[in-house]
Amino acid sequence: MKIQKVNPGIVVAFLGLLIASGYSQRDFSDVEMKSTHVAGNVYMLEGAGGNIGVSVGEDGILIVDDQFAPLADKIRAALKELGDGKLKFILNTHWHGDHTGGNPEFGPEAPIIAHTNVRKRLMQEHKRGDRVIPPMKKEGLPVITFDHSLSVHFNGEEIKAIHSPHAHTDGDLIIYFTKSNVVHMGDIYFSGRFPFIDRASGGTVQGVIDAVEQVLRTIPEDARIIPGHGPLSTKKDLENYRNMIRETWDFVKKQKSQGKTLEAVQQMGLPEKWSSWNWRFISTERWIEILWEES
Repeated sequence: MKIQKVNPGIVVAFLGLLIASGYSQRDFSDVEMKSTHVAGNVYMLEGAGGNIGVSVGEDGILIVDDQFAPLADKIRAALKELGDGKLKFILNTHWHGDHTGGNPEFGPEAPIIAHTNVRKRLMQEHKRGDRVIPPMKKEGLPVITFDHSLSVHFNGEEIKAIHSPHAHTDGDLIIYFTKSNVVHMGDIYFSGRFPFIDRASGGTVQGVIDAVEQVLRTIPEDARIIPGHGPLSTKKDLENYRNMIRETWDFVKKQKSQGKTLEAVQQMGLPEKWSSWNWRFISTERWIEILWEES
């Protein structure tokens, strides 16, 4: 199998973009916000960065994640098209900047809710390669934090936020819109792509598997799933994602137990059925390396 290699410098730059709180060097002028009705009161907004979940109803508007600060006006315009209500709550699924970059813009408008570790990490300086990421501005910090679970009773349903330890990061939330039958999984779930596991932020492959298994045990067959990145999904799509992680990890473990080197396994590649999951920043080679580190 031909392996798509990614320059390590590009990967570092990408990871820096994921967690950065400022984006002055990137041009967002051509980004368009796409709105999709998911089910019930819930919509999904796609633009640049992580998918935004939106609850719209008589109580106003609640959003899950807010992409990048320069997109704030475009996000506001998209929300205005969905309903005239005011923004009342913001939930952060984790701390990376493509999901929290808009916090300083929206924080003055509504309280930001997140896991305790998200606030802690946003308050810190981070280094990725040569890039130094400054702490989040005060107005962008979560003002309501919790450790295990929290519910927001809003627009006629209970919106549950449940912490998944050491998955994509150590502060991941899974958001259940209980009446609308929708789940927002943040970056625990990359639809149709190899995931990024932020080990520097406490993420683990096993934690992602555990989180996905928990969701699969919890949701009904007809639930709709908003991924952190990628198209709107079904339970079957999430099962396929779980199977991909399990099978590729088992494959890497087997090769490692037989005494093969990381380089040899990368050259060999993964079974052909998973080749299409390769994408620009998490190539097959990089995914094998992530799995190798926990094998």
